[in-house]
Amino acid sequence: MTRGIYIVANDRVLDNAITLLNSIRLYDKEVPIFLIPFNDDYQNVANTLSGLHNVQVFPNVEFVDTFTKRIGEIFPRDFLALPNKMRKLVVWFGPLDEFIYIDTDIIVFEKIADNLDKLSEVDFFCCDYHHKSEGLRNIFSPFVREQHIFSEEQLQDVFNSGFWASRKGVITEQQMEDSLRECSMHKEYFDFSQGVTDQPILNYLVLKHIAKRCNLVRLPGGETGSWAGSRHFQEKDYVLYDQGKKLKYLHWAGTPIKPGGSYWKLWEHYRYLHEERLPLLQRLFRR
Repeated sequence: MTRGIYIVANDRVLDNAITLLNSIRLYDKEVPIFLIPFNDDYQNVANTLSGLHNVQVFPNVEFVDTFTKRIGEIFPRDFLALPNKMRKLVVWFGPLDEFIYIDTDIIVFEKIADNLDKLSEVDFFCCDYHHKSEGLRNIFSPFVREQHIFSEEQLQDVFNSGFWASRKGVITEQQMEDSLRECSMHKEYFDFSQGVTDQPILNYLVLKHIAKRCNLVRLPGGETGSWAGSRHFQEKDYVLYDQGKKLKYLHWAGTPIKPGGSYWKLWEHYRYLHEERLPLLQRLFRR
């Protein structure tokens, strides 16, 4: 059985991708990591991450391209803001038997692949407080609750699409095709008001097809928060803590990564973890 990590990236997010991989490899030198190209402009990020951290390109890029084309055929042109974000859904058909998907605007503070042990009990897990802080916002419209598309218990399992895990084959290609078609006929189910793309559709897929799922923050003992918009985390030795408990990861979802922004110096530390520190103006010019 092969376990590992998937990311989606192109050359535009090179700095973020390096930062994420620097943090992952700090704790885990061996875990397989695959890059799913966001579009055709990925050679620089692929070569850089391969050289630095032995990241491999998803072995069937043709399948990814075909999947993207299929998305364009299934969904009306004005349905999805950034259709290529849907490429992360190919993780269920890739080389890894068990996997964690991680957005590139994240850094981790532990050997993150060890969390895959939870898949001995469930077929999917996430680790965030979206259900508590955001409710259905950026996922489903009130219509879904009003029309009982999902039960109240199911709706408690909504999640942010930046960090989650599952296993190969839990969703089949036919189930994926059928569900995407269902989604394309019911735009009224979803909340795209703030420009999200994949998150509503991914939530629909998981709630519909994966009964054995959990959110790690809802287990006894729980987990810390993870959103970079939360300013109360304490830093020690370039690791964040929430009331003395170490964060699993930090996610800048919807929060700009920039000088003066949330946890900028921490991001900068991991970005240049293996490089000589550059003068600030030179670093800014590079970006």
